Amino acid sequence: MNVQVFPYLVMDGDAGEAINFYKEALDAEILYSQTFGESPEDPEHPLPAEAKARIMHATIKIGESEIMLSDTFPGQPHSMGSQVTLCITTSNAEISQKIFEGLKHEGEVTMPLQMTFFSPLYGSVIDKFGVSFQIYTGEEK
Repeated sequence: MNVQVFPYLVMDGDAGEAINFYKEALDAEILYSQTFGESPEDPEHPLPAEAKARIMHATIKIGESEIMLSDTFPGQPHSMGSQVTLCITTSNAEISQKIFEGLKHEGEVTMPLQMTFFSPLYGSVIDKFGVSFQIYTGEEK
């Protein structure tokens, strides 16, 4: 079973600043960064101007470890101390489904497992212990 778990930091509009800070402070390498404004447009849900520069997703590498980051969408709740989630990634949709089903037992689904423009199967859940998980299905490498 090829599964990885990444710490995922959720910021409130300052993820870009955090990425640059970690780049300097921790000699981090920026592997990927995309703003909400760089994502495909959805005519049914126009992107507010204040969201365009926010980081939709980024990955940085610190030594041999990777950390993922993003900003909240404007208006989403955010509180200090709850901005760390765990992102479980796999290239197998069946494994993603099994992990999601297991974590949602007695938990709370915050985004149903579904196809998105960035993943064939993605969702998020808070488990019964209050730990936030993102389940991301990627492509076979």
